[in-house]
Amino acid sequence: MPLLTIDTNQHLDESERPAFLRAASETVADMLGKSEQYVMVRLHEGVAMSFAGSQEPTAILQLKSLGLPEDRTGDYSIRLCDLISEYLLVPPERIYIEFSSPPRHMWGWNRRTF
Repeated sequence: MPLLTIDTNQHLDESERPAFLRAASETVADMLGKSEQYVMVRLHEGVAMSFAGSQEPTAILQLKSLGLPEDRTGDYSIRLCDLISEYLLVPPERIYIEFSSPPRHMWGWNRRTF
C-alpha cells in the first residue's frame, strides 16, 4: 500500500507526465521491495510554494507505507531526491521528504484494512 505524494511548484509537460508517474511508481516498488500493483503516486504540480524565502523550484514528498523500515530512510531519501531532480529539475537541497508507517488497522483498501 505504498503511497508517494509529491507537491511541487514545478510543471511537467503533459507528454512527460506518464513517464514520470511510471518512474516514480517503479522506484517506490523497487525501494520497498513491494509489488507495484499496490503502489499509488499522487502528483500535485504548480502548487504555490516557498522554501527558504524563495519560490525557486521546490518540492515536498510524503512516502507512506506499512512496515516502512526506519533504518532505510536515508537510502530512500537519496533515490527520491534523484528522481525529483531528474524529472522536475528541483535541486536536492530544496526537497523535503516525510516518511511514515501507519499501523495496519489505520490503512484501508478494498473494503477492509490491512
